[in-house]
Amino acid sequence: MRHALTAAAAAWLLPFAVAFAVSGGGGGALAADTAPAGGAPAGDPVTRGAYVFHAAGCLGCHSNEKEGGAPLAGGRALATPFGTFHTPNITPDPETGIGRWSDADFIRAFREGVRPDGAALFPAFPYASYTRMTDRDLLDLKAYLFSRPAVAAPNRPHDLTPPFSWRFLLPVWQWMYLSPGPVPDDPAKPPAWNRGRYLVDALGHCGECHSPRTLMGGMESDRYLAGNPDGPDGDTVPGITSARSKGIGGWSDGDLTLLLETGLTPEGDVVGGAMGEVVRNSTSKLTAEDRAAIAAYLKTVPAKE
Repeated sequence: MRHALTAAAAAWLLPFAVAFAVSGGGGGALAADTAPAGGAPAGDPVTRGAYVFHAAGCLGCHSNEKEGGAPLAGGRALATPFGTFHTPNITPDPETGIGRWSDADFIRAFREGVRPDGAALFPAFPYASYTRMTDRDLLDLKAYLFSRPAVAAPNRPHDLTPPFSWRFLLPVWQWMYLSPGPVPDDPAKPPAWNRGRYLVDALGHCGECHSPRTLMGGMESDRYLAGNPDGPDGDTVPGITSARSKGIGGWSDGDLTLLLETGLTPEGDVVGGAMGEVVRNSTSKLTAEDRAAIAAYLKTVPAKE
C-alpha cells in the first residue's frame, strides 16, 4: 500500500478482468477442510465460536467505540492509502446486519471474498487470510455472532476514490492474491507448530498488518511478516520474523507469550495502538497452549532483515 494505483494502471488491468470472466478466475480448487492441530476448547458451537471470535479479532474492527457505537454494529473508520473503509454491521439484525445470511453465505464470504448478492468484497476484510479457516471454525463463529444482540445500524459507505472504489476490478485482485481454502497440516511438523501457523496465518491474520504490500495492495509473499511501513492508520508495523535486528529472533518463547498475554515487551515497554488492541481483544483471551503455539511457529519464520 505504499503507492497509489493510478487510473492508468487500473485501465491496464481491464484485459485481465475480461480474461478472468472468461476463464472463471484463478486461485485453484478449494482445499480439503482438514482440521488443524489443536483447536478451540470443547463445548457447544456458541462456546467454541466465542473462542474463534476472539482469536480472529472481530470485535475491534467491527465496533465503533469512539463514537459510542454498539459492539459489532460496525461504523469504525479504517484509514488506508487507498481511502477510508467503514466496517459493516455483523450483528444478526436482518435488515442492516447479517441476520439473513445462510451458512453457505457466511462461508463463501470468508472463503472466497464474495457477498450473498454475488459482489466481491473489498480486501480490507482480510479474507485472503480468513480463507484458511476450517468450515467448523467458520460455522462456530457464525453461531456465536448469531447469539449476540441484533442492532439496527445501517452501514456507512466507504470513502474511496476511483479506481479504488471500482468493485468490478476486485475479481482481478482475488485472482492474483486469493488462494481459497484451508491449508492442511504439515505432517513433518509437530502439532504445536501446525496450530501456531493456523493461529498466525488464518485466525490471527497477522500477515495482513506485519507484511508489506505490493502496488496492488496484496501481501508481498517474499517479505512475509517482515514488517510494514504503511500499517493501519499510517503506523509502522515491525517485523516478526526470526531476524535478530529487525524481528524477534532475540526473543525467548517466554518473551513472546508474555507479550501476547499482557502486552509487555522484553524491554519493559507496553505495546499500544493497533497491537495493544490485538492483545486486549484477542491474544490475551487465548489459552496458554495457543499462545505457546504462536511463539513456536513465529520462531521458525525465516529471517527478513
